[in-house]
Amino acid sequence: MSGAFSFGVTHRDGAARAGELATPHGVVETPAFAPVGTRGAVKSLTHRDVVDLGAQMVLANTYHLHLRPGEDLIGRAGGLHAFIGWDRPILTDSGGYQVFSLGDRRRIDEEGVSFRSHLDGSLHRLTPESAADIQANLGSDIAMVFDECTSYPVDEAVARASMERTLRWAERGRRRFQAISEDPDLCEGVLTNPGQAQFGIIQGSVYPSLRAVSLRETVSIGFEGYAIGGLSVGEPVDVMYDVVAETAAQMPDAEVRYLMGTGMPDDLVESVARGIDLFDCVLPTRNARNGQLLTRTGPISIKQARYAEDNRPPDPECSCYTCRHHSLAYLRYLFVAGEMTASTLNTLHNIHFYLDTMRRMRDAIVFGSFESFRQRFHETFSRRPRS
Repeated sequence: MSGAFSFGVTHRDGAARAGELATPHGVVETPAFAPVGTRGAVKSLTHRDVVDLGAQMVLANTYHLHLRPGEDLIGRAGGLHAFIGWDRPILTDSGGYQVFSLGDRRRIDEEGVSFRSHLDGSLHRLTPESAADIQANLGSDIAMVFDECTSYPVDEAVARASMERTLRWAERGRRRFQAISEDPDLCEGVLTNPGQAQFGIIQGSVYPSLRAVSLRETVSIGFEGYAIGGLSVGEPVDVMYDVVAETAAQMPDAEVRYLMGTGMPDDLVESVARGIDLFDCVLPTRNARNGQLLTRTGPISIKQARYAEDNRPPDPECSCYTCRHHSLAYLRYLFVAGEMTASTLNTLHNIHFYLDTMRRMRDAIVFGSFESFRQRFHETFSRRPRS
């Protein structure tokens, strides 16, 4: 391990920030995107692939790792870094979003959530305290506090009740995290990363007044970093941008700002323009497996017949392995034939595109040309599939 957790802004260009996030397993240059490795692996790729692509951090899922193979097993192995053979930073979510997406398989009360596993129907219980314990076993560098995520649309009264419960859970989760940090023997299992940091999550749906209360009270509890949760759940894009702008402007300047679960490439650019530092999203990997490549000019649906004899690379300006070695025709053939390699090559490209976009944004902020980069990006990128 390389040191303790810290964050500092090194350059600014408008509201956009470049910084350095130091963790026990290395430094992350921000703004940064963390590929999602739900079960301790980025789907379709090896860790070597992910490292070669330049990923500085990955995200793993507390809910899924709790169910299988279990945090006790991972703790006995020395923590998630040792268990999966990854020596760079790891962020773990708390499992809140996954639990609340289970619908009628879960029951919420003031103490926590009871739910049935999607694997075998077995009954489980997650609380703010147990989520902290599980993540202490996992030993991630950043652990998220347990929260409640609402859907969209949601009535303001329901959003308020959910936000207030999240605040009460945040206080309990923080107390448990601090108690374990001070006395590791209190942990239900093994504390595998004494340098672990914990982030608070700001909720409140699309209601500015609720977001303001959530932010103020979450900051008053005191965390090492802060995340905006509860977005990218169906709200219009312009509404999401407004919430991000209003919330980020009020977030502590000295701490890292994390936007959870978002989004399309232009979402990343617009959120960096509003002051966000850290991102994760399943979109580049999931879409790759479904045959969509994301390029500088927009998405490509590789399954379309018009690519059957197209010998061009997906993106002539892209330097990824896929674009340097393979044609649209070959990628379409692999996908239509059901070859596993299709997912690998598509995912290599999509993750490279995301990480390269983040790198170019960092450079633009450092050189004071972020607004020019932003305008050029929007001139070429379109959400509509390439025609």
